[in-house]
Amino acid sequence: MRSFDVVVLGAGSAGEYIAGDLADAGRSVALVEALRVGGECPFVACMPSKALLRAAAVRHLVKRAADPGACSTAPVLDDDESGFAAAVARRDRISRRGDDSESARSLEERGVTLVRGWGVVASPGVVVVDGEEHGYRDLVVATGSSARWPPIEGLNQVPTWTSDQALLSPERPASLVVLGGGPVGCELSQVYARFGVRVTLVDDAERLVPNEEPAVTALLARVLRDDGVVLRLGSSVESAALVGGRAALALANGSTVDADRVLVATGRRPTVEGIGLERLGIEPGEGGVETGPDCRVAGHDHVWAAGDVTGIAPFTHTANYQARIVISNLLGRPAEADYRAIPRAVYTDPPVASVGMGEAEAREAGVDAVTATMDVAQTARAAADGDGRGVLVLTADRRRGVLVGAAAIGPHADEWMAEATLAIRAQVPVAVLADVVHAFPTFSEAMEPPLRELARRLAVRDQA
Repeated sequence: MRSFDVVVLGAGSAGEYIAGDLADAGRSVALVEALRVGGECPFVACMPSKALLRAAAVRHLVKRAADPGACSTAPVLDDDESGFAAAVARRDRISRRGDDSESARSLEERGVTLVRGWGVVASPGVVVVDGEEHGYRDLVVATGSSARWPPIEGLNQVPTWTSDQALLSPERPASLVVLGGGPVGCELSQVYARFGVRVTLVDDAERLVPNEEPAVTALLARVLRDDGVVLRLGSSVESAALVGGRAALALANGSTVDADRVLVATGRRPTVEGIGLERLGIEPGEGGVETGPDCRVAGHDHVWAAGDVTGIAPFTHTANYQARIVISNLLGRPAEADYRAIPRAVYTDPPVASVGMGEAEAREAGVDAVTATMDVAQTARAAADGDGRGVLVLTADRRRGVLVGAAAIGPHADEWMAEATLAIRAQVPVAVLADVVHAFPTFSEAMEPPLRELARRLAVRDQA
């Protein structure tokens, strides 16, 4: 049995990051992965979806090129099938068609021992991969997450995709039902709709992305409807059946929806089964592996976890942040994660961006919350660009005088909302934020009116 300073289970964003940096620091590291080095994000999730979203956004913009005066009449594009084929070809180039050889080679050149296969903890200090034992002093669990399959009778009998499968497929179905109104469901609904697919999105929640601010998600719903997406919100699916080669879904309200294919985007769950954590006395809950702020697994000095498997803000950027925390602690530099300002985004056109708590969540947490809103269309940049759809909601803590949350939908919101992320993480006083000068004309100017309003309201309270 070969022994290592660290064995990392899972070569997704967190695992790849941790293994590479520890090897750079001179530690002996084994990285165990059954599928792809780099995980899902580069190959079947973040990058291919953003490539398709960009193609869909540009196609949408070109069709409306006459609106901002780019031409006198709308250009004529090729048909949707040909356009989608071109978008898929570019998607596959960006995602390297799932080929992780370059990533694997880079890690091995840095000194990481890459072990291909499914790793299982056999006993404390030992991981087994295909019958071969690998010893460790520290174990990092970074096994990610997998698609959550809803318990719908007959769903396995109809043509379905998970989001991963959709982002590997060249198929453009004539019609599509998307199950799930979260970020993935909204993004892929817009992609397919803008390439001429008849899309129906079904979710039992009353709102899209229901944990975000109502004003933001209401505008997102209007955006998708304008793209032709039929929204069936507040509607749960009771059963599915194959009728004439098509999927027919029976909803709880007595109506039916049919399509050539069903895309299941009902969330993900941490991958904790079948890796032997019970042999270490670790019993993950529904939310994943419990960790402390140092990313150490609760009750275990030499077991760590990072990424989706922790169930904390399951985004690639969170995984990378937790990776940095784990690396620092394993190299003897104590560090703790602060999750108050982890940004969230839905990369539709326009995008949704948020950070921290919304008003309702803040009040539930005991915060004396005060909010202010801004119509992004009122910015000079919106007038110049001819794209004014957007709303910004800022939430402040009246007692402490700082922002605790921000949510927006609007052009490039995923970029200019970084200001709010920094403000919340650094706990910058609202009075200081209200005095910040933004370049003119930019969408970031949307921050100024609500910040000044919050500053005035907080000042009135202080004077009282």
